[in-house]
Amino acid sequence: MNKPLLIKKYSGEYEAFDINKLINSLRRSRADEDIIQDIARKVQEQIEEGMTTKRIYQMAFKMLKAKSRVSASKYKLKKALMELGPTGFPFERFVSKLLTHEGFSTQVGVIVQGNCVQHEIDVIAQKENKHYMIECKYHSDQGRVCNVKIPLYIQSRFLDVKRQWEHQKDHDTKSYRGGLYTNTRFTTDAIQYGNCVGLMQVSWDYPQQNGLKDRIDKAGLHPLTALTTLTKAEKTKLLDKGIVLCKELHENPTFLEQIGIDKPRHKKILEDSQELCRTN
Repeated sequence: MNKPLLIKKYSGEYEAFDINKLINSLRRSRADEDIIQDIARKVQEQIEEGMTTKRIYQMAFKMLKAKSRVSASKYKLKKALMELGPTGFPFERFVSKLLTHEGFSTQVGVIVQGNCVQHEIDVIAQKENKHYMIECKYHSDQGRVCNVKIPLYIQSRFLDVKRQWEHQKDHDTKSYRGGLYTNTRFTTDAIQYGNCVGLMQVSWDYPQQNGLKDRIDKAGLHPLTALTTLTKAEKTKLLDKGIVLCKELHENPTFLEQIGIDKPRHKKILEDSQELCRTN
């Protein structure tokens, strides 16, 4: 039996290459199964001992992009969320858009008075009697995770704000809760603490079947950074204008003109944007 090839993860740890993991990640692109199997086979043929998962992703992405731009855009969703930087503000706007789609009214970057001090809250979300104070932790590096210190800090801020909110009229009819969204992952301790104190926590893959990747697919709210038809500079110009979704481009094509994209390119960009708005 052949010895399995070891590949290097973003964390620096090594693990045996598992072709099924690659196939499952490619299936998120919704590409045809024949294409997925073909790419997986070709990637496996090129893998060498010690190759990084980043390099493996790049190989698969390049092959997929040659077959289907939209499938490649879906495949790069995790990377697209990391490209919402360099500041955390576009990610905050993105989280706000997701919550709005889920029926919340939202405010971004709000200064509120706590019981002891003022706090700048990334997103305040309200629906019926539910009142959420949400912090967004954006990382541009896939190796970064949210450890238990982050929810500990956010919960303490939430409790200070909650004490002040409880002084408001009709507070008895409302429920208050803190929340934490991140584009990477939580450590086991962070999840355990969040569950213990009732903190709403959402990461790339948590809660299971309802993490960011699942919510984005269900809502058809892909970040514009997923588009392969835009350059990095063009994406930055759109993010600077406060635009974060493919849906916003599809509904407002004039944004493309405003950043200097010539007419001949509009069709492909808008076609891909429309396709990414489709829900699964």
